[in-house]
Amino acid sequence: MNLQDFNTKVYPLKDKIFRFAKRMLEQTEEAEDLVQEVFIRMWKNREKLDEYRSLEALAMVTTKNLCLDKLKARRFPVESFNDQRQFIETIAEETRPDHSDLVLGVKEAMGTLPEHSRMIVHLRDIEGCEFDEIAEVLGMQENAVRVALSRARKRIREILINDKSYEYQRN
Repeated sequence: MNLQDFNTKVYPLKDKIFRFAKRMLEQTEEAEDLVQEVFIRMWKNREKLDEYRSLEALAMVTTKNLCLDKLKARRFPVESFNDQRQFIETIAEETRPDHSDLVLGVKEAMGTLPEHSRMIVHLRDIEGCEFDEIAEVLGMQENAVRVALSRARKRIREILINDKSYEYQRN
C-alpha cells in the first residue's frame, strides 16, 4: 500500500478511532497520542493491509488493544468529564437545551458498567457500528453482542431511573 492508498483508505478513520480511544481513556491528549500510535502501526504493516477484510475493524481492534494496555498501566482511574462540559458551555445559551445533567448521568451510569459493556455501547450507540463489526472488533459472537448491549442499556436505564430520578418514556 502506497501513501496515497493509505491516505484514502486508512486516514479517514481518524475521527472514529479518536472518539473510541477518548471514550475508553477519558483524556483527549492520551487519545490523540493513541491515534498516532495506531497510524504508525498500520503504516509499518502497510504491505500486509490488503490481506485484511476490513481496515476499519483492524484499526478498531488495534485501538481497543492499545487502550486496554494503557488502562492496565494506570495506577489510578481518571474521572474527568471536563471536555464534554466545555463543549456544552460553548454552545450559545439561547440555542442550548439543558441536557448536561442527563449527559453526565449517562456517562456516570456507563462508568459503572464493565469495560467490555462500555465498549459495546460506545461502538453501537456512539459510533454507529453494525453488530457484525462489533463482534469482529471484540472477538465475540454477534448474538452475544446483542445480548450484552441489551443488558448494558437496561442497566444504564435502571441507574438513570432509580439513582438519578429520571423519568422513562417509551417512544
